[in-house]
Amino acid sequence: MSEATHARAATGRRTTRVSLDGLRKHFDNAPAPAIAHLDLQTEEGEFISLLGPSGCGKTTTLRCVAGFEFPDEGRVRLNDEDITDLPPEKRDIGMVFQNYALFPHLTVWRNLAFGLEMRGIGKAECRRRIDDVLAMVQLTALAERYPRQLSGGQQQRVALARALVIEPRLLLLDEPLANLDAVLREDMRVFIRELQKRVGITTLYVTHDQSEAMVMSDRVAVMLGGKLLQFDVPEAIYMRPRSVEVARFIGRSNLIEGSVEGLTDEPGPYPTYRVSTALGSVPASHDQPLATGQPVHVTIRPEAIRFRNDGPYAGRVQSAYFLGSTVEHTVQCAGGQGLLVQTSPGRRLDAGAQAAFAFDPGHAWIISAAP
Repeated sequence: MSEATHARAATGRRTTRVSLDGLRKHFDNAPAPAIAHLDLQTEEGEFISLLGPSGCGKTTTLRCVAGFEFPDEGRVRLNDEDITDLPPEKRDIGMVFQNYALFPHLTVWRNLAFGLEMRGIGKAECRRRIDDVLAMVQLTALAERYPRQLSGGQQQRVALARALVIEPRLLLLDEPLANLDAVLREDMRVFIRELQKRVGITTLYVTHDQSEAMVMSDRVAVMLGGKLLQFDVPEAIYMRPRSVEVARFIGRSNLIEGSVEGLTDEPGPYPTYRVSTALGSVPASHDQPLATGQPVHVTIRPEAIRFRNDGPYAGRVQSAYFLGSTVEHTVQCAGGQGLLVQTSPGRRLDAGAQAAFAFDPGHAWIISAAP
């Protein structure tokens, strides 16, 4: 049996859309809602990351989908079925927790069998499903070991297998990599994503790690203060943030205040405007019409800026820090504007050096103020 066949056998290839409509949750004595108002719809088979800092509402959202919390307002739907008021065991959802929650006194095989037996699945079907999913997560040889005899990565794969073996219509993952070391965490990102692609199961993944969200997701939901700030593909979240809050939260970013001078005729996938800033007149892109004189922010990622002798902008390097594959420079420019500039180690400039620099209009994005 091929790996893809194993995957289909272990999950039934059921496709599910998740709809969160007007979700709101306020805990007693809390100063603000954990979820203020959330609308989010997935496509079938998508891997969606709920990304944000601690306290932003992402785990509460996941628990409302799982049935461990019930929203004060709004509805949770899987396809066209309203599951808002169903208990967890009636939702047909698989979940992987941060601490994996494996039964320490049961072997790997028995950990997987527990959920199936609770659902009244017969012995022959139990064995088929368990054998298939163990092969899928590459743990067949460890079926008779106990959790204490496994590494962190192996325990994590057992938790994934236990969630998949019940053939759920939706998979929920609550920061499952948080307890792994950096190297193993990177390996498991790839493993989980490739497994999800093969299985084809719709997945909601909670994380505060931006790299995880960018690497693993079809789309990312950036949350802050119980609100959904932006829901888009990873490239758009990073390169075309919709708010100053998203630009500041995602990666490292330069935010430059300015006002729109006018539209240019420069070619590109989006219209390019000239923006008056402390640096001077800056070309930047946006996908909506902007009025002359409109106040805006321009965001430029540090790696998009290049030191160049004939560059149109200039400043003095305040500091330079070696980060391994890059060097991060702090540059003080005219008008008091500070910038971060990342280069390869071979392009490093020392503190005190005068620096001219440039960037492409396509790497400068305008964030317009809310109307």
